[in-house]
Amino acid sequence: MAYNKEIYTKIMREYETLQMEQQKELERRKTEIYRKIPRIEEIDRELYATGLNLTRQILMKTSNPEEIVEQMRQKNIDLNMEKGELLSLHGYPVDYLTIKYKCKKCKDTGYVNNTMCKCFEQKLIEAAYAQSNLAAILDTQNFDSFDFSYYSDTVDPNENISPRKNMESIFQTCFNFVKNFDHSDENLLLYGAPGLGKTFLSSCIAKDLLDKGKSVFYQTAFKIFGLLEDYKFNRSEELTTQQQINKLFDVDLLIIDDLGTEFVNTYTSSAFFNILNSRLMDKRKTIISTNLNMEDLVNLYSNRVVSRLLGHYTPLKFFGEDIRKQKICR
Repeated sequence: MAYNKEIYTKIMREYETLQMEQQKELERRKTEIYRKIPRIEEIDRELYATGLNLTRQILMKTSNPEEIVEQMRQKNIDLNMEKGELLSLHGYPVDYLTIKYKCKKCKDTGYVNNTMCKCFEQKLIEAAYAQSNLAAILDTQNFDSFDFSYYSDTVDPNENISPRKNMESIFQTCFNFVKNFDHSDENLLLYGAPGLGKTFLSSCIAKDLLDKGKSVFYQTAFKIFGLLEDYKFNRSEELTTQQQINKLFDVDLLIIDDLGTEFVNTYTSSAFFNILNSRLMDKRKTIISTNLNMEDLVNLYSNRVVSRLLGHYTPLKFFGEDIRKQKICR
């Protein structure tokens, strides 16, 4: 599994903090029990002493090591049984003086035998979801939940194909985009009227890539260019603004939704080209969705921008009946 270094470091610190807190809580419980049941403190000292004594005798080779180990093991069993009985007698659970690990497999270290634990992998995925801006919708918007029944089987005379067949083709292209992500330079341009599944399919792609450990950042064009303008003209000096701008260039997959809703001027057009060109040069993938048609894109953006879109993006045209209107009628 690939992972973002910044996220990995943050989670490792969380594990370290958790271990320190658990140790502090264990010490607090020990102090409580030692005060109420002094015999348990004596037992813990004896258990510690048996370990030292076992090591000493084995090193000195004073007698049969196997016999020593068995004697010490039996003594520890007896002491731990007495300890458990005392705790139970005073109304405490028998494991009151042991750490309650959130993950018993790795004991909250994140690793089992130098292999990343499943709990660590899950934390990486959840953190990537949060950073993607898509966490709230990925449970419902994924390839498994895509519904082709919203697309008609009737051939569209202008397109010479039915919306259903067209969507099946687009779906397969998006699925292959994920499958070949590490071995292809493909970028996607999803265009067509509103309410036809462009954002939904972008989310499908995002979820599968996030689950594979890729970094994804989703944002609308309106917010992206507002962010860039705020930063450019010093209207925002927040660290989070810089971090989000960095994501536009650094993430494995950038999803720009609703292109064309932003106010287009010389600055935004230049900034848009910079994002597209930088990501192409760095071989980082981008998905753009827009309600504009190809003619609108050509008229609205500079020749440099249009050349990047037409030359380096696979165009996927959506057509059919607005799904949101269909849902109201169903």
